[in-house]
Parts: sequence; C-alpha cells; structure tokens
Amino acid sequence: MSKLLVTGGAGFIGSNFVHYAIANTEHDIVVLDKLTYAGDPATLEGLPEDRVRLVVGDIADPEVVDGLVAEADAVVHYAAESHNDNSLSDPSPFVQTNLIGTFTLLEAARRHAKRFHHISTDEVYGDLELDDPAKFTPETPYNPSSPYSSTKAGSDLLVRAWVRSFGLEATISNCSNNYGPRQHVEKFIPRQITNVIDGVRPRLYGAGENVRDWIHADDHSSAVLRILEAGRSGETYLIGADGEKNNLEVVQAILTMMGQEADAFDHVTDRPGHDMRYAIDATKLRDELGWEPAFTDFEAGLRDTIDWYRANEAWWRPQKAAAEAKYAQAGH
Repeated sequence: MSKLLVTGGAGFIGSNFVHYAIANTEHDIVVLDKLTYAGDPATLEGLPEDRVRLVVGDIADPEVVDGLVAEADAVVHYAAESHNDNSLSDPSPFVQTNLIGTFTLLEAARRHAKRFHHISTDEVYGDLELDDPAKFTPETPYNPSSPYSSTKAGSDLLVRAWVRSFGLEATISNCSNNYGPRQHVEKFIPRQITNVIDGVRPRLYGAGENVRDWIHADDHSSAVLRILEAGRSGETYLIGADGEKNNLEVVQAILTMMGQEADAFDHVTDRPGHDMRYAIDATKLRDELGWEPAFTDFEAGLRDTIDWYRANEAWWRPQKAAAEAKYAQAGH
C-alpha cells in the first residue's frame, strides 16, 4: 500500500494518524474531511505537500468518495460525529455521517476492491460496573448507550456485513479514550486544561467516578498502522494501553500539574445515560500482531499534553468560546 485515503484526517485522532504515518512510513496520503467544527486544516500544517493532500468533502457524497477511493490503495476510515453530548442534543448528524457515510465508503471500496480499515470506539460495548474485573474483548456483545455509540455500533456491523456478504477485505479497531495534542477543546481533557489556563474552575459530571481507559493518540496511530499492515480481514482488534483512570483522578491530576489545588473544581449534573466504566483487553492485538504501546506512563503523557496546550493557544483559542457556549446552553 503506497497511497492511503484517510477520512476525517483533519480531526484530532485522524490528523495524528496522518502525522504518524508520514513520519514512520513511505505512504502518500489523501485526507477527505468535511471540515465541520471538529476538523481544522491547521492540524495538517507542517506536513510535506508532495505527500499529503486535503480534499474538502462529505463521506456521504458518493460522487466525492468514488474517485478518491478508486485512486487509493487502502481506506482508513476515521471520519465520525463523535461527541456524546452533541448526539443527545441532535442525533441526526450522527446517523448521516456514521451510518450513511460509512455505507457510502464501503460501497466505493467494494466497487474498486480496496482494503478498508474502520476506526471505532469501545463505547459500542456499553459500560462495565466499577467493581467488575472484566474488560471488553472482541467477543463482548454490543450494548451502546447513546445516539453516538449506537451509530458507531451500526457502522461496525455494516463493515462486518460487507466482509461476509461481499468479500470486502476489511478490519475494525475499537479504541479506548484518546488524549494528546490537537484535540478539540469540547473534549474532556483539553476542556479542563484550557479552563485552568483561562482561570475557570473545571467542571466534573456527577461524582467523577466514571472510569475511562486512556491511550495516547500516538499509540492509537501505531496500532492502526500495524492492523493495516498485518491484520486479518474480517477481524476486530481492540486498542488499549491499560490506562484506566476515573474522571475525578484526571481532573485532580490536571489541577495539580498546573499549580492549582486538587479540589479547585465544581460538580455539575451528570448527563443522561453516562457510562460508568470502559476497559480494553488488547491481548489479541499484542499477541497476534506484536503491538505494544509506547506511552505507558499516563501522568507523563498528560504533562506533555498540558505543555502543548499552553504553547499552542493560537490553535485552540478560536474554538473555545463556541464550545463553552454549547456547554452553557446544555446547563454544563
């Protein structure tokens, strides 16, 4: 594979993959991104123009998609509506992008017989009890909780059906919560960091007991590359780095690292259907494909992330007011 089509490659996780792939492979990359509020051409700045090209377009538009898929050797599908709060306010964009968009890409990949890798989330599995020793595996039944996670579950099932029904060469990865540079400020970690920078007390849903399995975006990218190169068609691989932390611990770590008291935050009313705990068992990925995470120290990765947001205010500042206005309208 020498030419990749990366959908959603101007968003946080997708752009990280583009940067990582350019630095670690010989691939040329075409990015297809609609440039909604979560996509920004600035995430691709500094990349070689002879190897990376941005096409602004909608993955649900067959005319745009068909030609780009035909030119590529493989499709890496990151593009998605991905914010739970937004899906509760208006589910329709999630259905259009996550289901219709994925269907449109799959049909193009089928017509042109292209390798397809689908990026998904651990949220399709629902949640685990806080005291449950279990973790999600590829065999865990789907049990999505929100319009976001249910449309991602639906997109996963479309990929599986296209493999079984049409022989498409495709793989799926379900990853835990990502963090790192260039993440939109509506998301949990960058929102807290930028609030502290602005002198605003962080806000925490409920008691902050909800547990997430955190992974640095670079580790997610290295895993996707490994699956793309060596993954078996029709298989699902879970990506995680054993980074379980509850939201209270994360907020307190951010405050402490930024010179604030650990209790300098406010509790707000929890959101409906808020999953309690996610935890990934990445044994299959590690044993079958030999993948290992590089960022095994969450605190060190978090400190680097804080430093990035402090040094790159010009990147996130234009997003901040709009993101906070949406939270305020929702009462958060």
